[in-house]
Amino acid sequence: MRWENLTEGSAGPAALFGAAAVVTRTIDTPEFRGITFHEVRARSIVNRVPGASRMPFEWTVNPYRGCSHACVYCFARKTHSYLDLDTGIGFDSQIVVKTNAPELLRRELASPRWTGAHIAMGTNVDCYQRAEGRYRLMPGIIEALRDRANPFSILTKGTLILRDLPLLREAASVTEVGISVSVGFTDTGLWRTVEPGTPSPAARLGAVRTLTDAGIECGVLMAPVIPFLGDSPEQLRATVRAVAEAGATSVTPLVLHLRPGAREWFMAWLGAHHPHLVPRYERMYAGGSYAPTWYQRRITRQVHELAAEFGIGPARRGEARRILAPERPDDSRPAGATQLSLL
Repeated sequence: MRWENLTEGSAGPAALFGAAAVVTRTIDTPEFRGITFHEVRARSIVNRVPGASRMPFEWTVNPYRGCSHACVYCFARKTHSYLDLDTGIGFDSQIVVKTNAPELLRRELASPRWTGAHIAMGTNVDCYQRAEGRYRLMPGIIEALRDRANPFSILTKGTLILRDLPLLREAASVTEVGISVSVGFTDTGLWRTVEPGTPSPAARLGAVRTLTDAGIECGVLMAPVIPFLGDSPEQLRATVRAVAEAGATSVTPLVLHLRPGAREWFMAWLGAHHPHLVPRYERMYAGGSYAPTWYQRRITRQVHELAAEFGIGPARRGEARRILAPERPDDSRPAGATQLSLL
């Protein structure tokens, strides 16, 4: 493994951690079998999002690299190549842990240069993946943000976020806190093959219900919508219905995108599990990492319509929604008023 390009003395513009800071541990327990943790002492933890990014935020905190969720489509796979780690199995099983993340964040938030901007978490790899159960970095991170009343958001597939519910409530009492849970589909067969290391969609939606019942507004990022595998009208309806039943305050569809690193791994998986779809994907993604605009618009329109049908939208933000007696959408509401923010 090549760490030198990210350590002190490297030719890069800024070292991410000290040259003697890497400790590699293999934890031989059933929960972590097959996973190797590379513990590092990071030199910085608040990262600026590149200006060319499509993300609607400027700053992120990522306490981990690599993710045991093992989602075959994960766009962050390419980042493992910067360490000369494999972007396939290596991304799923070689986890970099920034063990000093909470103390480092507290220090950076206290800097006179920091202006209190919104910080997004879970946008690269999941901060509530299985490693968090061992390293418990997020409580210290949330405490640091709470103590500075610094606004933040978390996107996760991990039900472990419920462990930190008391801290999230404390933070929400002093600053803006946005929580989103990622649930792209409710098809259990599809889930087991494309997201093998994640809690089930039902468990994630259960977390949404627990968060909203506790007064923490929680949206659902319906991502990814997977072409030809998870995008039928029946599948979209089932997913939006389940999201509404969970009491989510918003639903945001995001069609599968295949960046370099993720694209190769996903296409290999597709060839092994659904070889008849390979030509269709090659045509659909011939223009780059994103599905054609017409397809993205079609999915967004369908989810908009379903969200309106099941009562998800900004007009009654924060209220629990039950499908047993759905309200008719307000005919006076402007078209497209359903909230579709990312976080």
